Amino acid sequence: MHGYRARHHPLPRRRCAWAAEVPALPRLGGTGPSTKTERLPISPKASRLQASPPFPTSTSTFPSPSSSRPSSTATATAPTSSAASNSSTGLPTHQCKKKNTNGASQSQKMVDGNRSLWLNVLAYGVILLKTEGFNIGITYVETAVAKGAVCLDGSPPAYHLDKGFGAGINNWLVHIEGGGWCNNVADCLSRSNNRLGSSKHMEKEVAFTGMLSNEQKFNPDFYNWNRIKVRYCDGSSFTGDVEAVNPATNLYFRGARVFLAIIEDLLAKGMKNAQNAILSGCSAGGLASILHCDKFQTLIPIGANVKCLSDAGYFIHIEDVSGGQHIQTFYDEVVATHGSSKNLPESCTSRLNPALCFFPQYMTQQIQTPLFIISAAYDSWQIKNILVPGVADPHGTWHSCKLDINNCSSSQLQIMQSFRLQFLNAVSGLGSSTSRGLFIDSCYSHCQTGLQETWLSADSPVLGNSTIAKAVGDWYYDRSAFQKIDCPYPCNPTCHNNIFI
Repeated sequence: MHGYRARHHPLPRRRCAWAAEVPALPRLGGTGPSTKTERLPISPKASRLQASPPFPTSTSTFPSPSSSRPSSTATATAPTSSAASNSSTGLPTHQCKKKNTNGASQSQKMVDGNRSLWLNVLAYGVILLKTEGFNIGITYVETAVAKGAVCLDGSPPAYHLDKGFGAGINNWLVHIEGGGWCNNVADCLSRSNNRLGSSKHMEKEVAFTGMLSNEQKFNPDFYNWNRIKVRYCDGSSFTGDVEAVNPATNLYFRGARVFLAIIEDLLAKGMKNAQNAILSGCSAGGLASILHCDKFQTLIPIGANVKCLSDAGYFIHIEDVSGGQHIQTFYDEVVATHGSSKNLPESCTSRLNPALCFFPQYMTQQIQTPLFIISAAYDSWQIKNILVPGVADPHGTWHSCKLDINNCSSSQLQIMQSFRLQFLNAVSGLGSSTSRGLFIDSCYSHCQTGLQETWLSADSPVLGNSTIAKAVGDWYYDRSAFQKIDCPYPCNPTCHNNIFI
C-alpha cells in the first residue's frame, strides 16, 4: 500500500516547537519501566509519506495493506518549509523571533533564542516519546527452524515482546502485524527479499504505540500486559503449509507452522500461565486473528479469559467497479500457492471453496471465541484494492479520489456509499451476542489500533462518546457491550482520514 498519513485537520500553522465468500456478488456501481532504547519519533501529524511502495514490487496484484506504515525506526526530522532557517542550526525561525530588548547584545540574543528553541524541541521530543512509546527489540525463534517453521526465505520467525508488570504479569496481548499476501511464486520470491518475507530484513526494534503502549494514560486497560508484536513473514496470513521446497526458488510456504511455533515459544515464556489473553491483528494480521482465533483459544490454559480482535481485517467479497471478481481470484491464487486449505477453519472449508474462507463474512458465525471487529466503513485499502483495483480503472479515473476522499466526485462517493452498505451487510453476520464487539466508524482509514492518535488521544475517532480504546476495554472486561456503527460519511468530524501523496 502506498504511503499515507492519517489526518482529520489541515496541517496547523508551524509553531516554534516542532517534530518531526457464495450468493451472487453485489455489483457496486459499474507503567512499567523499560530498559529498551528510546527514540524520538516523527510527529503523527507533522508529515505525509511518499506514495511509493516500501519495497520493490514484482507481479503482485496487491500492494501490502499495512506495509505503508511509517517506519518504526524513523528518526525525528524537521518539516520542510519555505520559512527562513537559522543558518548555524538549520532550525526554523519563522514566527520565533523576539523583539529587541534594551541593553542586550545582538549575539547574546541569538544565543538565547537558539537555546530557547532547542529547549522547545527537547521538551516536545520528550512529549512525543511518551505519546509514541518506546522501541522494543526483536526476538528470533531459532528453535522453529528445525521444525520447518520458517519465513519465505527460510529464516527464523520473529516477534517483539515487552514484558508485563504488576497486575498485568499474567495477561498476554498477541498482536499480528499486517502486510498483504503473495499470490504466486514470483511475487513470493520478491517478498522473500524484504521484511515481509524474511526476518533478515526486519527492523531490530519497533515502536510500541496505541494498543501496545506501556503507559497507562495512553493504553489504560492493557498497558501492563505482556504485549507482543508478531512479525509477518509468510504472505498467507499464517495459513500456508507446503512440505516440498523447490530448489530453484528455495521458497518455504510454512505460515501455519510459523504461527504455532511463535505461540509455543510464548507459552514457554509464561503465556502457559495466562489469566487473560487477546489475539489481535491489523489488516492481513487482522484476518489472521480471525482465522486463528479458535485455535489460539485452545492453546491457552483452560480458565483463561481469551478473546480476539481484528482491526481492518474484515475483507469483503464483492465485485470491483468493472464487474470483475478480482479479490476472489487473488485469494484463489494465494490458497493454491501456499497450500492453505488444510489450515483454514474446517467449519468453513467443509461448506465452501477454501478461498472464500479468506472472507470473514463466511466464517465468523462459526467462531466460538469472543471477537471484536474494528473497521472503517470506507476502509481505504479495500477501496483502493478491492473496490477499485488498478486493473478495474485503466484510465486512472479514481486515482485522485483514492488518494484523498475529499477529491472524490459525487458519483464516486455514491459508489463508496454502496460499498459501505455491502460492508455493513457482511458484518451483520456477526450477530448480536454481547460476545461480539463492533466499532465501525465512517472514516477513510485502515488500521486504527496501532497509532496513538486513533487508539486513544484527545482527538481520537469516537462512536457514542467512546474511543476505540475504551470500547475494546469495556468489551474485553465485560464492563459493557459495544456494537456501534457510524452514520454515513462525512458525518463524523473525529475521523482521521488517510491522505496518500
